[in-house]
Amino acid sequence: MPKISPELLSVLRCPVTGSPLVQEGEELVSTTAAGDSGVKLRYPIEDGIPLLLPPDLLQAATAAGSDQHDSAVRPATDQSPAGTA
Repeated sequence: MPKISPELLSVLRCPVTGSPLVQEGEELVSTTAAGDSGVKLRYPIEDGIPLLLPPDLLQAATAAGSDQHDSAVRPATDQSPAGTA
C-alpha cells in the first residue's frame, strides 16, 4: 500500500467540501461529511496517485475508456496552404 507523504496530505483538500483528507488504506477520506447525508467522501489512490475527482466525475472518467481520453483533446492545427495570408 503506497503511503501518501505527510507533506502532500497537508496541502490536499476534498474537492467537494474543501476539508483536509486523511489516508485510510488505499483511499483518501474527507474529514467533513458532504451535505446532510453524513457520508464522508472517499477518493481512491491508484499507483500512488490520489484521484481527487468528485464522485460523479470519477464515475464518468472510469466509464470512459482511456483510449477516449487521448483522442478527445487535440490542439487545432493551421490547415491553410503555405504562403497565404
